[in-house]
Amino acid sequence: MDANTIAPLVMSSSIYTQLSALSESTRVRLLRLLELEELGVGELTRIVQIPQSTVSRHLKVLREDGWISARRVGTASLLRMDIGQLTPAAVALWRVVREAVGADFVEDTRRMRSVLALRGADAAFFERMAGKWDAIRSDLFGDDFLLSTLLSLLPDGLTVADLGCGTGAALEQLAPVSGHVIGVDSSPAMLALASQRLSGVDNAEVRQGALAALPLSDGSVDVALTMLVLHHVEAIGAVLCEVARVLRPGGRLVVLDLIAHDRADFQRSMGHRHSGFSEQTVAAWCADAGLVLSRYRVLPVSPAALGPGLFVAVITA
Repeated sequence: MDANTIAPLVMSSSIYTQLSALSESTRVRLLRLLELEELGVGELTRIVQIPQSTVSRHLKVLREDGWISARRVGTASLLRMDIGQLTPAAVALWRVVREAVGADFVEDTRRMRSVLALRGADAAFFERMAGKWDAIRSDLFGDDFLLSTLLSLLPDGLTVADLGCGTGAALEQLAPVSGHVIGVDSSPAMLALASQRLSGVDNAEVRQGALAALPLSDGSVDVALTMLVLHHVEAIGAVLCEVARVLRPGGRLVVLDLIAHDRADFQRSMGHRHSGFSEQTVAAWCADAGLVLSRYRVLPVSPAALGPGLFVAVITA
């Protein structure tokens, strides 16, 4: 037996003892909860809303009669009712009692859900759930909140231009945290989808144009983005010079693109003009355009990704 586990007592008591344990409504409430979830004494107290000393007294009876077991996690003790550990007679008796009172404790179940949702302050909970936490958080809250939170770190009121904006996915995310967002793309089909996506977003617009002749005024942009675009562009130097023209002093260009690779099939099948870019190559572009490469970071490789690796570069005007 695991030293951290306190096994339930063998149900050797008479049927009268078992009936006595289940004759008290609070003990039945506790058993119903512990059949559903593994809970601590404090959590049970919050759910049934009676003093902890009273809850502990009833739990002692249930443990002595073998209805529940306890498991230690650090300094905490978590309780549960394991049907598989009970005698057939005890199981049959419990089923009769549970069916008779099942509709009486809807409020207990509701409060239990609330208590479980507040387990964020419970270190024992995190110890038990660490390996499952990402999936639990995703189930509870989805996956969109992280990007939205990180984007909120941007200063207020920025004018952001997404160069090669495609269908406008980045613009949709940036608009709520920016002063004004502008998407530029040469493809009418892409811009039609972007316009549809941004319908009703007052601070977003799209413009058709080439990256080497941007439809933007001098010094009108705080931040420019090119995401998975430059490896499709033949004359990257001309694009960088245009970016330097439209950026305000101190403005930034953020580039997401492919690291240097030897996948010739991408040039053949997907129209890539370049097989990725090294840090030295990006630094040379910047110098020629009067810009400064502030940061070049290779991103972790996603296990599911089929393409070459990626980098993010931050370039300052």
